Amino acid sequence: MSIDDAKEVLRIEEQGLAAIRERIGGEFIQAIDTILACPGRVVITGIGKSGIIGQKIAATMNSTGTPSFFLHPVEAMHGDLGMVMAGDVVVAISYSGETPELNGLLITLKKRGNPIIAMTGGKTSSLAVAADVVLDIGVPREACPLGLAPTASTTGTLAMGDALSVVLLNRKKFQAEDFRHNHPGGSLGQRLKVRVTEVMLAGSDIPAIFPEASATDAVGVLNDKNMGVVLVVDRENRVLGIVTDGDVRRAIVNSRDISRLSAAEFMTVKPICIDSTRLAADALSIMQSHEITALPIIEEDGRLLGLLHLHNLLGKGEFRFLV
Repeated sequence: MSIDDAKEVLRIEEQGLAAIRERIGGEFIQAIDTILACPGRVVITGIGKSGIIGQKIAATMNSTGTPSFFLHPVEAMHGDLGMVMAGDVVVAISYSGETPELNGLLITLKKRGNPIIAMTGGKTSSLAVAADVVLDIGVPREACPLGLAPTASTTGTLAMGDALSVVLLNRKKFQAEDFRHNHPGGSLGQRLKVRVTEVMLAGSDIPAIFPEASATDAVGVLNDKNMGVVLVVDRENRVLGIVTDGDVRRAIVNSRDISRLSAAEFMTVKPICIDSTRLAADALSIMQSHEITALPIIEEDGRLLGLLHLHNLLGKGEFRFLV
């Protein structure tokens, strides 16, 4: 019985979304054009469950390129109205359209000349009459059997907010890179989705020497590049080996005069490399499993293309090996 009840709730909410979708028309385009013409921000306002949905819509708009903030109607009438500038557009949410606190705020906003977009199920309500644009979010019925708790209506409101945000994103040609700039806390996940070639060191930034170079030369490059490794390459730029800080320490312990050694004599041969077509996430996995901090990036013919260091992926101090 519980499963059937749950399915019925979802069916009712699906019907609500379908009804809203079928009614979308010119007023939606008008809302989009109003926001795009706005020189300021989008102010989302509502109270109760509508206010909670409004906060989510504001957050979605912010992350997708439309500056926005949520304004509580009661707090607005007690000083927070100063947050609203002359060029801001207001999106007012009330399913009934007869919320006293919200409609009281709209009187003041209209006097200030702020365009008002209403999201309401009350097409002839006070909110609809006061608004410049009305987005109909009416649903056939709520999923709550008592008809009291907002369920299908709040789902519809949230979906309408998502529709506005995504269409605005498309109209503004908002790109994935713009999204990453707005999500520095999530930048690690985004960095790991790119190809290794997008985050590698290349050209003169790669610490590399020829096999006949002296150990002294190798140590000099280690110090200059500060990558903890030096790649040993042949004249065709193929990777022969790698010299690490550890290799230098072992060479000093095992040899009386390290300056007389060549790089080829104390390098680690056949180092682990990664193909240039792989993702940064693959590189991180390899580094973690082998407990290394740098990966040469090679082309199909085996030639060196770049070097990927752990710091290029994570930044200093952010990586821990899993045990």
